[in-house]
Amino acid sequence: MKNLLRLLEDDCSLNTEQLAALAGMTEEETKAALEEYKKQGILLGYEPIINWDLYDEEYITALIEVTVIPQRGDGYDRIAQRIYQYEEVESLYLMSGSFDLCVIISGHSLKQVALFVSQKLSTIEGVSGTATHFILKKYKEKRMIFKPQEDYKERFVLD
Repeated sequence: MKNLLRLLEDDCSLNTEQLAALAGMTEEETKAALEEYKKQGILLGYEPIINWDLYDEEYITALIEVTVIPQRGDGYDRIAQRIYQYEEVESLYLMSGSFDLCVIISGHSLKQVALFVSQKLSTIEGVSGTATHFILKKYKEKRMIFKPQEDYKERFVLD
């Protein structure tokens, strides 16, 4: 069954007939498994990976380091819940290291991202600091290479 999830992760556009054939299952078994994964909260959705740099539209992605003061009884959870409610937030992770939370957001301009940080994120009670890093170029995301560089391949030896 785990193979079914890997197949979906690699290509969310596969239909149940294709998934069943690739997973060695019947279509009915596949449908039942997918429903069970949804019911258990294992399968949360289907999302394509889009290379916005090739599309004629400005699209900015930022990684924001957030330091917080954990809340008594709730730790980081209450602050995380406040942050992930914002539509701009694509991903939110609790981290180890020099900061507590990692927030990934996207917007259509640097100003839009900056306003999110200054007017929404930094004003949340318990947030004690932020550091914003703009992603300049994506090479690979969720195991998908955005644009293979053929001339570099022969320089590297990969096992």
